[in-house]
Amino acid sequence: MSDSGCRDRSADLDAPDCLTASPLIGKKRAQQSPGSRPKYQSSAPGGHCLRKVTLTKPTFCHSCSDFIWGLIGFLCEVCNFMCHEKCLKTLRSACSCMTPSLVRVPVAHCFGPAGQKKRFCCVCRKQTEGNTALRCEVCELHVHADCAVFSCADCRSAHVDGTLQQDTFHHHWREGNLPSAARCDVCRRSCGSSDVLAGMRCEWCGVTSHTACYLSVPPECTLGRLRCMLLHPACVRLDSRNFSKMHCYRITESCSHDLDNSDDVEPSAAAACKDFQPAAADAGKQFIKVCDGDDAVKRGFFRLVSISRATRNEEVVEAALRAFYLPDEPQDYELQEVSGVQHLHSDDILNRNGGPDNRSSPKDGGDAWLLRVKPRDAEVIKVHAGGPRPRAASVSVSRSSTAASVLTEALGQLDTREDSSCFSLLEVSMSSKQVQRQTLTPQEKIQDKLQEIRKVSLRQMNQTRFYVVENRKRALQVSLLIGGLSPLLTREEYIQLIQEHLSIKSEPPHTHTHTHTQCKVMGD
Repeated sequence: MSDSGCRDRSADLDAPDCLTASPLIGKKRAQQSPGSRPKYQSSAPGGHCLRKVTLTKPTFCHSCSDFIWGLIGFLCEVCNFMCHEKCLKTLRSACSCMTPSLVRVPVAHCFGPAGQKKRFCCVCRKQTEGNTALRCEVCELHVHADCAVFSCADCRSAHVDGTLQQDTFHHHWREGNLPSAARCDVCRRSCGSSDVLAGMRCEWCGVTSHTACYLSVPPECTLGRLRCMLLHPACVRLDSRNFSKMHCYRITESCSHDLDNSDDVEPSAAAACKDFQPAAADAGKQFIKVCDGDDAVKRGFFRLVSISRATRNEEVVEAALRAFYLPDEPQDYELQEVSGVQHLHSDDILNRNGGPDNRSSPKDGGDAWLLRVKPRDAEVIKVHAGGPRPRAASVSVSRSSTAASVLTEALGQLDTREDSSCFSLLEVSMSSKQVQRQTLTPQEKIQDKLQEIRKVSLRQMNQTRFYVVENRKRALQVSLLIGGLSPLLTREEYIQLIQEHLSIKSEPPHTHTHTHTQCKVMGD
């Protein structure tokens, strides 16, 4: 992902062991303008954008799960995270917009119907409702149907790609939806909650902990009570990705066929936005439709952004960034009218009619606006090392930078002494339902690639990574079953017989003889 313009939110994140929760979006609720609202000025851990709020109804803390006594709480404007003031010092839960940067190994989710049991969405932190909720069959991620598009590929890894060796098997932490009787493995206090999304659980060994305590749990996962029954991911190597979920997990896809294609069409989210009617309390507000790229415009998928009648464009852009969970600075973006070429500049103020100087502009139910990145001459991208230990190099790219030049600089920062010709630059798109990998050609311009992705979808750009991978020529393995051989021969006699008839010049690495059927299985 591009790092230019990013806030210093990630400075307090413990990347290797940090939570891999999913991003958030308010259910049928427009994002509100940040103007004139008091914010908590201290640097908030986890990338949260906290502001002090006055509570008007019973509220529970998302960090310690205790009731918030009094009238003051701290609310994240991006992910609806709520906590005590005292819990800010031990805050470990990551904001939704930071989730893609915390993924250790990108693995797509396997969504299916969630059922009717009370759960909380790991994206919007609100209770899931009826048939619109989805559940990952592998890692117990619960999301609303229209929130799934904002989650990323942070499912648990059940296999190891290629010859990658993992020295330590880490926990796979998932926030919230713990049993009511769950107790913290560190402080032995109750850590489950039926009121809010709170607490942490390892999806492998089942150990539970408070959000403030889980970093104190030993980092190596022992797979828990079922250790002798589980096949360790390091023992599984999946070379081909052309398998359906039925082959991999024995999960029928017919019931969730439409859900798997929700990255292509978002009817529920679009309908929620189109059917939304501003409340009477928001009479002094106006609502504009914002798309994050050409793909959203083509499919009619937009987000409603609530703004005041007199709001500067930078504040509108900031509210739009929060609506799409993008942790970037508003001065790096601009709004463009979908049906024309009109731009909103930083000194424009939306008047009562919705636009600067009474020109055509977004109104309630009017034309959509497009959130675009301003042209850049140079920027910084992160290039990750493909290995068990998370490492990344920050590489500055310009218009002349190619994949080969970025690869060379990244290898130098990662202290890799091998020749750059042995490596390639890999683009990885970490969508929640599909992880796509594409090897870039050495001559490909990196900035052109970034602009292409951003033009399609800013959300997709936020979920895109670049990796340094080693070029490997894997030998083709073929198994042969040969029948009709003479019975009761020794292994050496069978090998000699096969060499004579098939002209094999070297001994096969593995053979197994079925004496009763006079058949021989060979692996090469």
